[in-house]
Amino acid sequence: MKSVKISINSLLQTGAIAIFALAVLAVFVCLISKTPGRTLYFFFIGPFRNVFSFGNTLNSAVPLILGALGISIAMKAGSLNLGGEGQIYSGAFIATITALPLASIGFFGGIIAILAGVFFAGTMAALSGFCKARWNTNELITSFLLSNAMILIVNYLVNGPFLDPETNLQSTKKIAENLRLLRILPPSYLSTAIIIAFAFVLIVHVFLKDTKLGYEYRMTGANEMFARYGGINTRLHTVMAMFLSGALYGLAGGLVVFGTHYATLKEFTAGLGWNGLAAALVAGFYPPAVIPASFFFAWISSGARIAMQNSDITYEVASVVQAVIFFLATSTVLSGLLARRGLLARRDVFGKKGRKQ
Repeated sequence: MKSVKISINSLLQTGAIAIFALAVLAVFVCLISKTPGRTLYFFFIGPFRNVFSFGNTLNSAVPLILGALGISIAMKAGSLNLGGEGQIYSGAFIATITALPLASIGFFGGIIAILAGVFFAGTMAALSGFCKARWNTNELITSFLLSNAMILIVNYLVNGPFLDPETNLQSTKKIAENLRLLRILPPSYLSTAIIIAFAFVLIVHVFLKDTKLGYEYRMTGANEMFARYGGINTRLHTVMAMFLSGALYGLAGGLVVFGTHYATLKEFTAGLGWNGLAAALVAGFYPPAVIPASFFFAWISSGARIAMQNSDITYEVASVVQAVIFFLATSTVLSGLLARRGLLARRDVFGKKGRKQ
């Protein structure tokens, strides 16, 4: 009964934040656009006008789903991974360069390449988790700085040693056709990557809710001291939760390569890490709620792009909605944390009121 109540509250929170953000968007468009009716039509309806737009909107939600899941796992264990941008980018790059020489073994070559990207991105995040567990270093800072450094390194590699001389784009060579994911709604780019993303939502939800290890992660995030008294290895769980967080970001990057671009384009992941964080915040770090939250962000981005092409607004109008969502979602999370810390200040670790016994 309690888990059902939590899930309903998470979904209601997602819906309330989305409705308020869209109301702010409508007011903002009416103030800046000379043709607000046309602009709003293309913004809200544009992503659903045809198969191409609808499929691409769904496809752009795939990396957001996986990124939000990664953020949720880290948060459940008491950490926050701000290195999503670099982890998606590096995971995509490692998957690409690993896949290039493996075309001859087909399907298994694709799996090996994606796993290579997943492991690399996971190791990046785990390094921040290790620094936190070993020296109590702030993982927000280390994950963010490492991510920014890795973005610069991958940019150099894409523009330099791995640049494809046969294209005008700043990208690596394309992976072989036999390694690419199947399209679902042609001519859109929607592929079987969306099925993989849905599968991982179920896997992460069951892992966190119904497994012993998931319970230990949640206990570590809820009260690390109490978890340690209960015999839980909180340091190990901090490192492993960050590894899984980065691994999901790396999987997102690999699926974008194998299902959409077929190569690593320079800085193609710009904004994906932060949007994944925003989707996780809106979803309240509840895995099933990640799906509608990610689709909402994909719809906003797609609608802003289509409205820009057919009216007098710029794409930056989507940033207004994202800013409102960040503000509301973070306010909700911070209020919950402050309330919980205030409660803990009045209780000892065994839940008794008053001074410690």
